[in-house]
Amino acid sequence: MDKNSPSSKPKNILRRYAALGTEMLVSIGIAVFIGLKVDQWLHTLPLFSCVLPLLVLIGIFYKLIRETGNTKKNEPK
Repeated sequence: MDKNSPSSKPKNILRRYAALGTEMLVSIGIAVFIGLKVDQWLHTLPLFSCVLPLLVLIGIFYKLIRETGNTKKNEPK
């Protein structure tokens, strides 16, 4: 079966967005964990556990917009 056939496109799109969602959840979870550990180590308010996930979200949204923005360049003719 051809990779670009109409019946395989929904599966590819589903896998792509599932991968992006999983990446987002894992990245935010790791950022919160690291933020909590840094806050414990420095004896600070929950500063890093709030700031790090926000920075990760900004990076993820930038990547998401870049990857899903203009798909006409990526599609074959």
